[in-house]
Amino acid sequence: MEIVDQKLDEVLHALAFEKIAGSAPKVESDPLLARLKSLGSEVWVDTGELEKAQDIWKQEMTALTTNNTLANQVVQSGVMDQVIEDTIRKIRDEGLELSEEELILEVGFVINCKIALRLVQAFKVKVSVELHPAVSRDIERTLHYGRRYFKVCPEFFIVKVPLTPEGYLAVRRLTQENIPINFTLGFSARQNYLAARLSNPDFVNVFLGRLNQVVIEHKAGSGDQVGEKVTLSTQNALIDARENHQDVQSRLIGASVRNGEQVAFLAGLDVLTIPPKAIKEFQESGKSANDVVSHLDEEIVPGIDENHKLAKRFPGLWELPEQFVSFVDALMNEDGLGEMKGKELVEFSRKHGMDLFHDFSDSELKQIYDHGKIPCLDNWPESIALDDLMTQSALQSFTKDQNALDDRIRSFLK
Repeated sequence: MEIVDQKLDEVLHALAFEKIAGSAPKVESDPLLARLKSLGSEVWVDTGELEKAQDIWKQEMTALTTNNTLANQVVQSGVMDQVIEDTIRKIRDEGLELSEEELILEVGFVINCKIALRLVQAFKVKVSVELHPAVSRDIERTLHYGRRYFKVCPEFFIVKVPLTPEGYLAVRRLTQENIPINFTLGFSARQNYLAARLSNPDFVNVFLGRLNQVVIEHKAGSGDQVGEKVTLSTQNALIDARENHQDVQSRLIGASVRNGEQVAFLAGLDVLTIPPKAIKEFQESGKSANDVVSHLDEEIVPGIDENHKLAKRFPGLWELPEQFVSFVDALMNEDGLGEMKGKELVEFSRKHGMDLFHDFSDSELKQIYDHGKIPCLDNWPESIALDDLMTQSALQSFTKDQNALDDRIRSFLK
């Protein structure tokens, strides 16, 4: 089986690999984006669609991010149909016997590489490429695909791994192998503080727009600056971790940015990954460079109705109690941390009174999958932490989009 696996890896690598040619495009600077840069923020573009990126590309933009949803948008356009056909044909011609599930995973690997490489070829910048959700609870498969993605384009690929117990532990090992990691689907300061200390990925995330939206959809307040407060609190927690722990280098990405106002308000964040529409809103906002200032040291009052029945579920997103820091300290001193399994991390967390990882049943996962990326909090007890629920909702949302992508691949197998 090892020989077959090695041959498969070689065949798929050859299909996915492209030599990077040419030089970066010469484009204009943008004064508002330059202001963000002067305040310490990198600007990334959140799209897998080449044409949309080209339409707004400026000197200050330093990377792009893709994910399962964005990749599905590209695939459904038909741009990758020839890649799908060629990959399936090559696998069959080589006599590689794979189950349908394995074949779809491998074709998806090549597709993700090709989507990302189109962006790399065009801009000569880093591109985040995301793993298939099916491997998110499997350390060994996360390691396997993480290494393979990196091997395809070590100069420009950043491997995007979703936040799960197994994800934390796999990222710890990938980071130690000097594979650049974007640890995604974070929703709180504590989730990302744990990631920085335990796993030290290059980047962690707060999906801030979804946090505003969950407040709005539950009529728990205006939702204004809820995600922004979580993001800025997380940034300050990471600054503290970097200052107090030499081995911590993780930087924060503000993700799920919805509009230009959020871009301006989050100036000074390590990284902002912004959809083209929100970039245009920011550029066309009428703001001068002097209007864009950092709010990192300000006390943010989020738009949450204190009298609403759900109000007490939100502070856990931005708070970082001493008890939690002590839990992370204890974890970092645990023997055998390098060989720890996902279940062991969950058990250790529960032993220390942390509600990080609820054991969602299959029926609960289906409920989340069917409902969409913003969970109905009325359906879930307070014993399930909001950040944990939001992460699982995001993962199930990406799974739904990945399933649509997989179905398009499957249509070529008939």
